[in-house]
Amino acid sequence: MLLVGIVRRPHGLRGEVSVELATDFPERFTPGLKLLWTRATESRDLELQSVRPHGGRLLVSFNGVSTADKASELAGGELSVPETEAFPAPAGYFYSHELEGFSCVDGAGTPLGVVRGLAQAPAGPLLTVETSAGKEALVPFVEEMVLAVDRQGRRIVLDLPEGLLDL
Repeated sequence: MLLVGIVRRPHGLRGEVSVELATDFPERFTPGLKLLWTRATESRDLELQSVRPHGGRLLVSFNGVSTADKASELAGGELSVPETEAFPAPAGYFYSHELEGFSCVDGAGTPLGVVRGLAQAPAGPLLTVETSAGKEALVPFVEEMVLAVDRQGRRIVLDLPEGLLDL
């Protein structure tokens, strides 16, 4: 499942909720969209009834959620869609779940480690690489350091400054 939003709080008295986007594709939020809502050990299927922008978030309503009390029950939950419904990644764009497990090598093909995640930091995206020594290293996912990403071969070629993986 791919996280696409986080329900923050109810809005108004008719069951709307404020949703913080967790996707680069807000256009996916259209009436009829089926979402999985989860929080801790709870989960339920929801269908989007309406959506409208509100500041940097969306105000959405779901079928069957028509009161502020019902909406407040959703607060803090995550909204997800199946991975099969992921929008195709534009050229040069990679989903974090897609890169997990990719091997990292240097320009000569020497193994450096395995990608464990891709996170968005204020300064830009960071690869979490588990080194062959079992350490975790953060590598800026920038053109200067990422020479190539081979989706088919599940491999990333890196050109790293000396000692970066030792930090």
